[in-house]
Amino acid sequence: MHLQSSSSIRWSSTFFLTALLANPAFASLPMVDFSRMGQVGLAGAFAGLSLFNNSTAVTFDPSASSLLARTGEGALTTLGTTNAGGSIQSGCAINNIFYLAGSFSSIGNTSESASNIASYTPSSGVFAALGSNGPNGPIHSLYCDVSTSQLWVGGSFTSPGLSVAIWDTKSNSWSAPPFKGFTGGGGEVLSITSNASENSLFFAGSFLTAFAANAIALNNTNNPNVPYSPGATPFSSSLVPVPLQGAEILGQPSSSDPEFSDISNILCPAGPDGPGNTWLAANGNGAVITIRDFSSINAYGVRLGNTFQTGFGTTTFSVTSIPDNTVQTLSYVNPSTGQNMTCTATCPLSTDSSILYQDFIFTAPVTLTGIQITLSGWTGEAPGLHMLQLLSSGAFASSNGNLQSCFSPNPSNTTSTGQWITKDAVTNIPATLQTVLVSTVAVGTSPSQAPSFTWQPYVSASGQYDVYLVIPGCADFQDCPLRTSVQVTVFPGGGSQPWVSTVSQQVQSDTTTLIYSGPIVPSSTDFVTTVSMTLANNPAGTGQDGQYELVAGNVALVLTSADVTSAAGSGSSGSNATSSSQHGFGFFEWPLSSSASIDATGTIPNTSETSLDMISIDLYNALGATTSTTVSVTAVAQHPSGIVYLGGNFQLISGSTSGVSNIVAFKSGSLSSLPNNGLNGPVTSFVLSGNELYVGGSFTDTKTASTQGKLNGVAIYDVSSNSWKAMGAGVNGAVNSLALANGQIVVAGNFTEALNSSASGVPAGGLATWNVSTGLWVNSGGFVVGNMTFIGNGTLPASGQKQTQFVAGNVDTMAEYGSSGLVILSSGGSTGPLVTPMGIQLTSNVMNISSPATLTKRHPHVRRGPSAWISHLNIGTLFTRQSATSSALPPSPPAPAPAVLAGAFWTNVSTSHQVAIIGGNFSFSSSSTTSSAVAIYDPVTSSISALAGAQINGVVRAVYVDQQQQLFVGGEFNLTGTSATGLALYDLSTQQWDTSSMQPLQSSAGSSVVVRSITSSIYKSDTVIVAGSFMQAGSVSCQAICLFDTTLNQWNPLGSGIQGDISSVSYAGNTQEILIAAGSITLGGLTTNVAQYNFADSTWAAIGNSAEIPGPVTAVTVNNGNYSSIFAAGRTADGSSPFMMFWDGVSWSSVGSSLQGTTNISQLLMVPLLDTHSANSIIESDRMLMISGALSDSSFGSASSVLFDGSSFIPYMATVTAQGALGSISSLFYSLANFSFGQQQFLATGIVILISIAIAAGVVFLLALIGILWTLLSRRDDRVAKYNASDDDDDDNSAQHRPSSLLEHINAATRTTILGAASPLNVVGAEKDEAARKSTAAEPDPFGPDGSNYLRAETPSDAVVGTMAAEEEFARPAHARYSFDGTGEGELPLTAGLEVEVLDDRDTAWWYTRNPQTGQEGVVPAAYLY
Repeated sequence: MHLQSSSSIRWSSTFFLTALLANPAFASLPMVDFSRMGQVGLAGAFAGLSLFNNSTAVTFDPSASSLLARTGEGALTTLGTTNAGGSIQSGCAINNIFYLAGSFSSIGNTSESASNIASYTPSSGVFAALGSNGPNGPIHSLYCDVSTSQLWVGGSFTSPGLSVAIWDTKSNSWSAPPFKGFTGGGGEVLSITSNASENSLFFAGSFLTAFAANAIALNNTNNPNVPYSPGATPFSSSLVPVPLQGAEILGQPSSSDPEFSDISNILCPAGPDGPGNTWLAANGNGAVITIRDFSSINAYGVRLGNTFQTGFGTTTFSVTSIPDNTVQTLSYVNPSTGQNMTCTATCPLSTDSSILYQDFIFTAPVTLTGIQITLSGWTGEAPGLHMLQLLSSGAFASSNGNLQSCFSPNPSNTTSTGQWITKDAVTNIPATLQTVLVSTVAVGTSPSQAPSFTWQPYVSASGQYDVYLVIPGCADFQDCPLRTSVQVTVFPGGGSQPWVSTVSQQVQSDTTTLIYSGPIVPSSTDFVTTVSMTLANNPAGTGQDGQYELVAGNVALVLTSADVTSAAGSGSSGSNATSSSQHGFGFFEWPLSSSASIDATGTIPNTSETSLDMISIDLYNALGATTSTTVSVTAVAQHPSGIVYLGGNFQLISGSTSGVSNIVAFKSGSLSSLPNNGLNGPVTSFVLSGNELYVGGSFTDTKTASTQGKLNGVAIYDVSSNSWKAMGAGVNGAVNSLALANGQIVVAGNFTEALNSSASGVPAGGLATWNVSTGLWVNSGGFVVGNMTFIGNGTLPASGQKQTQFVAGNVDTMAEYGSSGLVILSSGGSTGPLVTPMGIQLTSNVMNISSPATLTKRHPHVRRGPSAWISHLNIGTLFTRQSATSSALPPSPPAPAPAVLAGAFWTNVSTSHQVAIIGGNFSFSSSSTTSSAVAIYDPVTSSISALAGAQINGVVRAVYVDQQQQLFVGGEFNLTGTSATGLALYDLSTQQWDTSSMQPLQSSAGSSVVVRSITSSIYKSDTVIVAGSFMQAGSVSCQAICLFDTTLNQWNPLGSGIQGDISSVSYAGNTQEILIAAGSITLGGLTTNVAQYNFADSTWAAIGNSAEIPGPVTAVTVNNGNYSSIFAAGRTADGSSPFMMFWDGVSWSSVGSSLQGTTNISQLLMVPLLDTHSANSIIESDRMLMISGALSDSSFGSASSVLFDGSSFIPYMATVTAQGALGSISSLFYSLANFSFGQQQFLATGIVILISIAIAAGVVFLLALIGILWTLLSRRDDRVAKYNASDDDDDDNSAQHRPSSLLEHINAATRTTILGAASPLNVVGAEKDEAARKSTAAEPDPFGPDGSNYLRAETPSDAVVGTMAAEEEFARPAHARYSFDGTGEGELPLTAGLEVEVLDDRDTAWWYTRNPQTGQEGVVPAAYLY
């Protein structure tokens, strides 16, 4: 099936996707407001997760190739699919259009045939074919030349070029390359990349080349960069001017005209003779121009250009060298006659304005530090010059910095490997220093691992040159014992073989050594002459302290003839002989700036040969001059040092690299082996990042097996240390493609796991990500299972944005987000929640549980509602007796490792980060150790850590952190070295297991302890409720559910207890005084499955008619604490069908009739919305019920999480396991114990100000009125007390007290006015409160504590209300459970844990307290104290 591209497509799976999205798409996802819940985590048994939306359904044909988009965070989106049997092999981007190629006839939504290549426009989501006459065969490689908007295509085809073609994006046309293409060998191009400077292309593959070997003219001997002048010769114009930017230059006396007084303007004049480009002497005087460079210069003459300004000009001059003060004899060409002339003291300078300049050459090159030019004759007012240059002996390159010469497009250059430091050497010329570079190397180091230095002199014109290496003497350095011998290689170009010689640096004084004599071609974008130096194969001397020292000085090229030819030949590297044979294999360099037109299928002329084309010649010879269609070069990369690395499928059998396999380097003009003779399998791809070369392919180790099999599919070659490094232990299959983006190496191939250094596997179905900085495999962000053939970058991102990528391959299953069992959810997405996958990968080398006992717990915190939803009736007494036979709990969805089954948030005091403590069926590596089942994950740093001490053996199903920083861990496990089974206690503050405070749980004979739920109720402070499958806790008999007092470290039963197994626990009531337990429960001999426990009277009761619940319950939740809104889900007694029931306070009714038989529900949870839905009698409009597990429904297919609005199911999320099967969600957990469902409505600022003013005025008026009423009332009561005191009823213990705060006055007064209650000064007795609580007619108090803001806690005196004595001076201690800002008038600020004194607790909502530390008094919320 060929599908349209869409950036919104989110989900795919070969196994179940058709069922998943077969039904009509839902309009849009409800916007869940996760921000109200704090930090939110979603846990389950999955490796990939996708959101449902309204996009077109997608299915995958694994025989076709799919193109996916990958965001900077790694999320994946399906774009399009090829025809069956198609493949995508390469891609690149130009101007926001992505080009993809391979072997296919159609892709995506193209209306016309897209033969092997197509374009994709992300902004429109449209694929398009590239013309009608494109390549007629498979395409293996693309290169996007952004500068010219051209697309270079390589592959196996015959039209429009032979294996190479060009698509011009501006003219929308195809053409053959300027070199026609390649033939021979396999006749295919497998790779097109650029060189390090991106000015030439490297073509690699399986093809043959041939280079001409006959003697040919190298080039026009006149330098084309120098303007023509009859006063120069081909020889003199070939001499590179010495850069004088740093020299001291004086011209005296100088003109007073500022436009003609700057002598530096004539060194490299920027324009024609005139102001700013000419220097004039002072009127009526001759002049002397002095140039001092204070360094050794090898010069061959001067270039002078006369000025033709009216009334000025030079007629005669002389040149004196510094420091020997010798007037030099000069030779020159008479521009009028063309005859060669000589002169000394009075040399003539032409006054013909058609002569731009004249070159005056010394009789031989002279070593000097400067010159002095005396202008002795002139015309008009004074002498002057338009141009002055000091000509070198030919060309040069310094080891320590090179300046750009006049008329040269670029300066000379140097590159090096290893570490080099500067030293100053005294020359044999007085007052000069020469700065050189030195590097030390250990004695015994091989040349391939030793430091190297390469000079790249700028050569302006071809000619016959003598090349000298300047070696500073060791006597001045006092380092003679360190000196040794070096190997020097000169690559002159033009088909000439590199010259290799061994040079001794054990010289006492400065020495100039000839290292080459012969033809050299000029520098260009095609070629640069190189002189490379490294340690000799047999170094001289013994070194000092185990070290040799290599010295890099200067290189000087002395031009001897400007009319040369080259005997082009080939032979073994290092020989200066020539040969008539020049064949090459698998490599070709083409300069992008070249305008030549040649036929690379025939003989390539030497004029088009580059220095790196020697690679193909050397490869051909190293392969034994025999090639087959299976031998190929598939990857090429050039390091900035100039070294070229080649990878592929080859075995070298000849020359110095004999025995090398699949990867080789080319440096210093010849092939060079990498350590351990390369790799033991084919190489497919390279990525170069700094000094690290990442290599991908089908190998497992080096050729000599030096890494113990740690180089599986991927490896790192470190250029600086010349060594191999492992990426963990690689991947468990072949790698097809590599890409670097956002500090990560992304690996694509045919594998299922990325291997850590311990060889443990991390799920990675064809796509894996390696973090360059941490050196670890990390979460890829998206999830895919398949054979991925390509990974590449899109267009460069905008500033501050991350690099996006494209991925292609044969996809079996895909999910938008990839994460091993945990994602973090937040609000803010335009089409759904923002999903942040876990940054690390959990592993699976732990027990696999295909059928766990039952579900994990739901989150323990249930907020109380704005009203008092309290059960005032003993519901269990209203219904008939039921059968005592109960069914076993059904199994929860399969949870193959790695799976996260539970989680809780905790603020780590050491980092102040809110971390997630997760438990489940997984393992992970941290600090070089492997741990399992429980972990602490920090979303801020994307790091994971283990709990210190003993390890858990088994599966964790519940975790809970109490206020004392104690972590309760429950599940099916034992704790190594302890008696803990199924439940363990860990002290987070001390970071150790607490094995003494809690007695272990015990099971019945033949069974094991399973803890599925760990929760707490705010009604019972300092207690934890543990539920699951067990018989007793320590010596306390409490089957399935038990209360642990964290203060006394004591187990307590809940009432008379129950029988059976519990899967889930929730709470009802304003203060969570009603516990709702669900599972397979027998209560008083009767099957109940959903039961309630009342903390106030310690009684159990069934909820409703148990016959209405068709089987054991796996999940239960209470809607915002409302006892009359309970949801329960499970499976029927025979296990054949799922169900979901709703309790409305009267009866149970089914709300999940459409759920299909394979459904298993793990969790029910009410979540708040940003938007609303239509209100109904089941669920309020501002919330929805989130149903999680492994779900199947006739209306939406398959999902892992759905939202229920009271009338319909809305699919929300789908997950997939690492094996490609349907995954499941076990729980959604969050950090805020209390959150509001009510949606905030915001008014305009002006309206808010007006309302605030009105409220303030009203409050002032109300306060005044209350004060008057209170005064009158108090006086009346005083009169009553005075005259009727003897008539008081002794049984009446109602006392009149002054309220403890103004807020209490207001609260009491308004309660009296509205409800008509007794005197606002009377306090209801405890007996009346209890009676009111049990009364069926009792109404909720609208002026009671607001549960959306804080929760009521028990006081230390266990009082409900009114426990303080009449005397206001009486006080009792209490502690702050939460922090309270106390910014209101009369309020006392609190910090969590603060000890305060309660002075008055008669008001149910606010207590009057004192801070004993400061003496400050004020009211605080009663629920904030304990």
